Amino acid sequence: MPEEPIERLRAICLALPEATEKQAWGDPTFRVRDKIFAMEKRGDGRISLWCKAPPGSQEILVGADPELFFVPPYVGSKGWIGVRLDRDPDWEEVAEVVKRSYRLIAPKRLAATVE
Repeated sequence: MPEEPIERLRAICLALPEATEKQAWGDPTFRVRDKIFAMEKRGDGRISLWCKAPPGSQEILVGADPELFFVPPYVGSKGWIGVRLDRDPDWEEVAEVVKRSYRLIAPKRLAATVE
């Protein structure tokens, strides 16, 4: 049986330096020094990851693959992206998106330790 998306996401997120998991708004959030860098969301009928993206990335990713990427509510206006986890995503790509978000959120010294 395939691994549950949250378990794969949890493994990716918690492998990052000083990453922790904390429930918020009924969903797991992943944090570094209490700042959220990734959230797993299910409330809108889809299983997805929300995370911070560099300026301009949201438009590029959503434009390139709107079946996989979307602009999430609440945080989308701040440049965050949504990634569908219920559509058999490329988990290496998901890991890269999570690492990029982590590097944007983490303190510089910690961020520099993540390739």
